[in-house]
Formats: sequence, C-alpha cells, structure tokens
Amino acid sequence: MSLAVQPVPSAPPDAVDFLRRHAPFDDIAADLLRPFAAALSLADFARDATILSAQNGPVEHLFIVLRGLVGRRPNDTHPELDRTLGPGDMFPIGALAAGAITTKVFNALADTTCYVAPRASFMALREASPQFEAFCSRAIVETLRQSLDSLFRHYSQRAAEQQTLTRTLDEVVAHPPVTCRATATLREAAQKMSDERVRTVIVVSDEGPPIGMLTLVDLLQRVVLPERTLDTPVREVMSTPIITLPGSVTAYEAMHVMAERGIRQVVVVEGGRVRGVVNERDLFALRRVSMRDVVEGLREAQSVEALKRAAGDIRRLTGHLLDQGVGALPLTRTIASLNDALTRRAIQIVLARHDLGGIDWCWLALGSEGRGEQTFATDQDNALLFACSDDALLAPARERLLGFARDVNTALDTLGFPLCTGNVMAGNPDLCLGEGEWKAKFLKWMREPTPHALLQANIVFDFRALAGNATLADSLRDWLLRYTQASNAFLRLMVQNALETDPPVGLIRTFAVDDDGPGKRTIDLKTRGTRLFVDCARVFALAQGIAETGTAARLALAGKALSVDARYVEATTDAFHFLQSLRLREQAAGRDANRIDPYALNEVEQRMLREAFRQAKQLQDRLRLSYRL
Repeated sequence: MSLAVQPVPSAPPDAVDFLRRHAPFDDIAADLLRPFAAALSLADFARDATILSAQNGPVEHLFIVLRGLVGRRPNDTHPELDRTLGPGDMFPIGALAAGAITTKVFNALADTTCYVAPRASFMALREASPQFEAFCSRAIVETLRQSLDSLFRHYSQRAAEQQTLTRTLDEVVAHPPVTCRATATLREAAQKMSDERVRTVIVVSDEGPPIGMLTLVDLLQRVVLPERTLDTPVREVMSTPIITLPGSVTAYEAMHVMAERGIRQVVVVEGGRVRGVVNERDLFALRRVSMRDVVEGLREAQSVEALKRAAGDIRRLTGHLLDQGVGALPLTRTIASLNDALTRRAIQIVLARHDLGGIDWCWLALGSEGRGEQTFATDQDNALLFACSDDALLAPARERLLGFARDVNTALDTLGFPLCTGNVMAGNPDLCLGEGEWKAKFLKWMREPTPHALLQANIVFDFRALAGNATLADSLRDWLLRYTQASNAFLRLMVQNALETDPPVGLIRTFAVDDDGPGKRTIDLKTRGTRLFVDCARVFALAQGIAETGTAARLALAGKALSVDARYVEATTDAFHFLQSLRLREQAAGRDANRIDPYALNEVEQRMLREAFRQAKQLQDRLRLSYRL
C-alpha cells in the first residue's frame, strides 16, 4: 500500500494525549498505550483523495483520523460507508483483523491527516488490552451486520449478491483438526503446528472430546517468556475451558458468540468429536457469491462433474436469498435464469461428445421450467424438436438425437434435477420429434382430448426454447396458437380441466384441509393452489394467442386483451406469488415439497392465504364466465 507517511518521534506525547481523548484508548492503561503510540506514523490526504479501497489489496494498517473527514463522495458508486468518520475514529477494523481486502472505499472529504499503525501493533494491542479487544470485537460484529443489511437493501441493484454468513460451521471448516493429548509435551505439540502449518492445536481427552487448545500466543506468553522447557506437558499451559459449537450453527451465530465471549475462535464438534476450528478471520473473510461468480463458474466448467460445484452454488445462492426475504417473483426468476444457464452449459458439454452435424435441433424446456417458475424441488420436463424435410431421414436423425438427449438427461440428474417419473424427457422417443411430428401430436391432442392428452398438453404447451435453434420453437408456437384460437371445443375442454379443482376454502372450517392419508390436515399448495392460476392463465394465453409462457406474464397480457381492471390483475398475480413464496419457504426448510398446514401459519399469513384462494376462485369464475360454463 502506497501512503504519504511521515515518521513521528518515538512515543510522541501529543499522540498519546490525542488517543486518550477518544474511546477505546481512554480506557487503556498508559503502559500499554505508549508502545502502540510509538509505532504510529502520519499520513496526509488531500480532499477527494482515495485513502483505502479494494485496489490496495489485503489491509496492512489501522487508520485513526487525526483531523479532517473520511467518508463517501456523493457520486461514488462503490460500497458506501455507513457514516462519516471524524477525529478519533478508526478504520478498517474488520478487514485489518482478518488480513483481508476491504469491501468499502474510504475517501478524504476534506484535507485529512491520519495516524497509521502497522497491523502488528494493532494485533499486539488486542492481545495486551482486554478493553481494546472488546472494542474491536464489537466493531467486527457491527461491520458484518452492516454488510448483511446492505446486501438486503441493495438486492435489486447488486444482481442478487448474497453474503455467506448463513452458512453452517460444517461448511466453513476448511481443514481437518490438528489434535494432541493433554499428556503430550510442548515439543510434540509445537512440532505438529510446524508440520501442519497451523496456529492452533486442539487438546483432546483420552475419550476424544476437546478439553483445551494450545495456540501460538499460548506458546509465547506461557512458554517462551516464563522460560518453560519444551518437555512440559501441554495440559499445564493450554487454554481452558474452550468454547465449542455444533456444526449446524451458522457463521453469523458463531460471530456473535465470539464477540460476546471476547474470543477469536471456536471449536466445532459433532457427537463429542472435534470437526475443526473456525476463527474470526474465517468468518470475516467469507466471500460473497454473486450471479456473476456462478455464471463464470458455469462457463469455466469443462465437465459435468465440474458443474456440480456451480449447481451447489446456485442452490446456496437462492436459498440464502429466500432467507433474506427476497420476494417470490425475483426469486423464481433467479432460480429459472441460473438453472437455464446450468442446463445450457450441461448441454454444451454433452454435445461435444456427439456428432449432430447436419441436424437442425432445439432443446425445449417444458412444464414449470418452460414457464420459468421452478422451485427448489423440481424434476426434469424437456423435449427435442428438430427440422427434417425428408420423412426417410426422420428415424436416423432421431436415433442420433436420442443418444445425445439421454446423456443430457443423465447429466441433469447428476446435477440435482431428478429424472421425470412420467418420462417427460427428451430421451423419450415420443418427445424427440420433427416439426411435422410435433404438429401431428398437437392436432391429435386437440381433436381427441382424452384426460391423458389434456395432461400432456398442460405440460408440453408451456414449451420454451432453451438451446439450439430457437426459431424452430418460435415457428411451432405461432402455428399452435393459430390452431388453439380457432379450436373452441378444445378450449372448452381445457377450461373444464382448469375448473376441476376448487380452491381449498371450507364452508365450516377456514381451510378445506385433507382429512386422511399422508397429507392429513394439510393443503397441497401446488395442485390446489398455484396450479389453479397456472391452468387458467394457460387457457387465456391459448385463447388470446399469447406467446408468453410465464403465468404472471400471461395473466397481465390477457388482462389487457380482455380490458380487465389492472388492480384486479395485480391482485391475482400477487396471490399467485404469495403461494409460490410459501412453497419455496417450505422446500428450503426441508419439509414436504408442496404441502403446508395452514393452521401452523401466523394470523397474518392465514389471512393472506385465504385471500390468495379467494383470488383463485375469482379467476376461475372469470374463466367460467368467458366460456359460459
């Protein structure tokens, strides 16, 4: 880091006097403060100069404002400071403690002079002064809390960045623990530190549970300075008792425990056995994962196995966004866009192993993926469309495409998208068809609308191009919509299908829950909730020639076409998104993918759920009225 530093005399009286006028130095013993002040240097910064930013690399100095102001310029688009810093204020405590890169930009808002302390002096004062240590711990807690708050406030502007402090300690532990017995000698313990390149050895009992720890600080303060021999048993100098936490605790919770107890590390245990050590540096250095990170990970992956990491990042990213209160609409869009990117990359990787030269093809996403409404619990629904002008070439082209499609289906299964139990997948010969074959299938469904045909239509009619030649899908959709708009008999059957299920609102009880079976006292939020909106929106789209596949977009465009009050349309889409958010929440918590006990919700949520079902009933009534059913 390049600074205009001017040395000051050793232990300058004015520096000590200045520090003593500001917290926490006003509570630190003079014999500890003088050596800290002796290591200070001065640095001058002109107005509008950048004092510190991520460009400086890992932070190596503590800055204490002597005179002037430090903050954020009004037109600065970098991460902002939460307040203006004046004389006596210090920065950046959190990044310096971790030896990390600061995520904020510190600018001189006026001509400014700072005392500058090297990191070694900062760490030494933390070791020596409990008051300074407590102050720094509180500052680190506040910095991390502000980072999370800032993340929530700026979600829409920051492309769904998320802070990983909601990860569990099991996920944070980077290395297996280094342990020794209490009877081991200091020489043996120090040798382990050297061999394993660690700063902490966990001392365990003969039964396995941890009973203490030995750190480099312990070696300095309790061995080197008192001049103990290296044959001393570890139990005589180890730190005890120690704070242990289970691996299920989040990093955020662990950070609070460290601050409250005035400690810098905790031991992670599971079933009485040591899993590892997590320190404040591990917590503060947790990096943010953004859409850009995930997409770059997808782009760099050269195998399906390598894609597994990106798939895990996607699930963590979307799970944390849900925890942070992100709404159902942006969250489902995030899930859809990232899953699209993951699927496209998997297709590219598999395609490299297949010769499809001479075949014009398009990979189709169907069902919830085709609508861009995937939740966390979703299987595969996909198909293949290809161009073939010669009927004699259909079979050989299909044979080549099927091998490719089945490999893609297998790859997606590996990445967390289970194979469809109904075999609605591109690897099924019935769903790997040429343009003419798809048209013939659609016509058969419309002319012979059996229950099975209507079920297939509900899935396939939501098709969307995902990879390959998208114009093939566009052309097929244009053809389909011309036919559906003119097929009143088929549309009436689609309407009847959409009206088969009533919203679960009871005449006696508030909610019509299932009375028996594995779902007793619950409601299926998919079949008796979101599907009601999806099915109605699909019929309106087919009848009005709407090419959009998303439910909310279909409802909005149909509302305009039918001159429906915009407030009604907005209330309907809000109800759909509320049900989606409940499904996402239940799935993220590891509960049943779609079922919920409505009486377990709080009063406000129960009212919202009743209103959502009321909106579904009104939507069905409007569909019924439109077709006089």
